[in-house]
Amino acid sequence: MADITDIKAILYTEKSLSIQEDGTVVIQTSLRMTKNRLKEVLKEYFGFSPLKVNSLRVNGKTKKFRGVIGERNSYKKFYVKLPEGARLENVEA
Repeated sequence: MADITDIKAILYTEKSLSIQEDGTVVIQTSLRMTKNRLKEVLKEYFGFSPLKVNSLRVNGKTKKFRGVIGERNSYKKFYVKLPEGARLENVEA
């Protein structure tokens, strides 16, 4: 079961900052988070229900570092449309 600890970070990239002006926040989570569970977590911990949630799975890339092959971690990314006046606070990466 997913909970608040499955939210890893709020992403602040050039693209995410441009869509934040429209009230959409980009959240990075663990793979076990679902849309419905994310809505429950936002309602329980932050006191609002999102208007819309879109999800995206990002698979980890295979990389080579000093001749050793490794893989980055996979994660889920959620685009969350916030209601008017709602904010996400106290989320630590």
